[in-house]
Amino acid sequence: MASLGTLRRRVLGDSSSEPSRAPSPNSALKDGEPVTLVSASKLEKLSKNRSKKRQWLVFGLGGLFGIIVAAFFAQQHDVISLEGLNLDSVLDAIPAGIVNDARDITRHERETVNYDSFSVGLHLQSQGVQARHPVIMIPGVISTGLESWGTEEISRQYFRKRLWGSWSMMRALVLDKASWKKHIMLDKLTGLDPPGIKLRAAQGFDAADFFITGYWIWSKILENLATLGYDPSNAFTAAYDWRLSCEKLELRDRYFTRLKVHIETGVHTSGEKVVLVSHSMGSQVLFYFLHWVEAEGYGNGGPKWVDTFIDSWINISGSMLGALKGYPAVLSGEMKDTAQLNAFAVYGLEKFLAKHERVELFRAMPGASSMLPIGGNAVWGNRTFAPDDRRNQTVSYGTFINFKESNSTQSPANLTVDESHAYLMEHSDTWYQDQVRNSYSYGVAHSKAEVEKNAKDPRKWMNPLETRLPLAPHLKIYCFYGVGKPTERSYWYREDRDPMSNLNVTIDTSRTVGEIDHGVVLGEGDGTVPLLSNGYMCAKGWRMRRYNPAGVQVKVYEMPHEPDRFSPRGGPNTGDHVDILGRASLNDLILRVAGGKGSHIEENYVSDIREYAEKVQIFEDA
Repeated sequence: MASLGTLRRRVLGDSSSEPSRAPSPNSALKDGEPVTLVSASKLEKLSKNRSKKRQWLVFGLGGLFGIIVAAFFAQQHDVISLEGLNLDSVLDAIPAGIVNDARDITRHERETVNYDSFSVGLHLQSQGVQARHPVIMIPGVISTGLESWGTEEISRQYFRKRLWGSWSMMRALVLDKASWKKHIMLDKLTGLDPPGIKLRAAQGFDAADFFITGYWIWSKILENLATLGYDPSNAFTAAYDWRLSCEKLELRDRYFTRLKVHIETGVHTSGEKVVLVSHSMGSQVLFYFLHWVEAEGYGNGGPKWVDTFIDSWINISGSMLGALKGYPAVLSGEMKDTAQLNAFAVYGLEKFLAKHERVELFRAMPGASSMLPIGGNAVWGNRTFAPDDRRNQTVSYGTFINFKESNSTQSPANLTVDESHAYLMEHSDTWYQDQVRNSYSYGVAHSKAEVEKNAKDPRKWMNPLETRLPLAPHLKIYCFYGVGKPTERSYWYREDRDPMSNLNVTIDTSRTVGEIDHGVVLGEGDGTVPLLSNGYMCAKGWRMRRYNPAGVQVKVYEMPHEPDRFSPRGGPNTGDHVDILGRASLNDLILRVAGGKGSHIEENYVSDIREYAEKVQIFEDA
């Protein structure tokens, strides 16, 4: 879910990032050419005119591009005929000056963000840092491609083609939507492959370095690891089918069994403990593994397995307490990225993939429901208060789902996170309720006795507020995440009165006032995962004895979102949920831990997470 808005904004353009090395303008002066002095006020005026020109250019081209894309999707459903229209004819219709200016801007942006991807690793190499611990990477949703291995007639055309994470996905989605949906959705009753369909997670580094051509994910981390001496003999990506619940991941793919073997092999071949690097939902999957691997009747590793085989866990942008945007996705097939579309784009989207289709799609991927908010009102607030409420805020984040008109069963009074979860279950099909209730738990264990009891319940193993860290006193946890990018925090809804829709409610996109933007209220986070989810367990939760009885060392390093305005991916200082994987300082930190220098890393807080964490209604045992 993190990927939808990210791809919509960034899939076009160069994806690297570095300062321009263009020569100084003075060097371009020709001998004898007259030089005219310009006053500061006039120079400022000229700069503003140029800025306005660029803004109008971007606005015009963006509008034109939006119309073309929307029209393309509409054409698939015979809404608009584009017969005889091609891109060349469109460019011919645009004034040559605008086209040339657009090319100049594109060239300048590419020069501005073109930096040496190996520079971080080469710098550390010069300081004597080299490969030490084997590294195993557990990616998030967008990072893992899914490819077809089915041989039934419906699947043969897609054999070994990626139906998630490639241009094959885009092509299948546009040209054969019904078939794509059949492949990507799991069986609603079993939570496994539908009859005749077989999708599996792509394996190897190719599975995670790029989502689609030109849209890098882990590639920059791999490049920098290679400079220290890493290769397939001491680095590995543990890709998984993120659509499955963790229980079904082991049942169908033996995922956790294979991950255990890879870790043990890494230790036996290198003589060093393993460093695990997880991102986003991958951090939740890894937390489940830490329970599974030691549990009797499951991994059977025993209580000392983690301490024996794992040196460090690098938790990057880990959605440990869920991602709030996952809730509207399964409730009404919406999120900020759809709510803020203009009317024409909404029309095209609804014709192409309507809200009720998106709801069915998201619900038929039980793994995605692990991202529903964890901790309930204790973490996310009540009707009058939330831990991360800010000064001068008019409406508390505690009311997670708000209704302007609350006069029916479809639009009741404003709802907290706990009440919203109950509302979702009440208005969902039985098959979805069963999938969620049999796979996950979103509550809080308020005592050591509850935590110890939950160690035997696999439904709790993804929830860090109901279970503890392993008894591994030598394990080290590093929490690296971005802050300072507006992130979905609460929503305004209304009844869905569309006679063609079978949904009960929809985001009230007409509501834009104060902090509300098209029915969405934004808070603090990394653009996808709220700050409380990224930071609470690291800053406070795992410093409580019942959740960390062995005293595992936990370090927090927050990175402010400081994007390069010329970079479509934010540049080397971005704090975005996905793009942070290319951030220079993050790569530096990962390499230091992998090279055995993690003890030199000092904590770095730039947000108010410690203040918010103290306000969360979870306390030490009496």
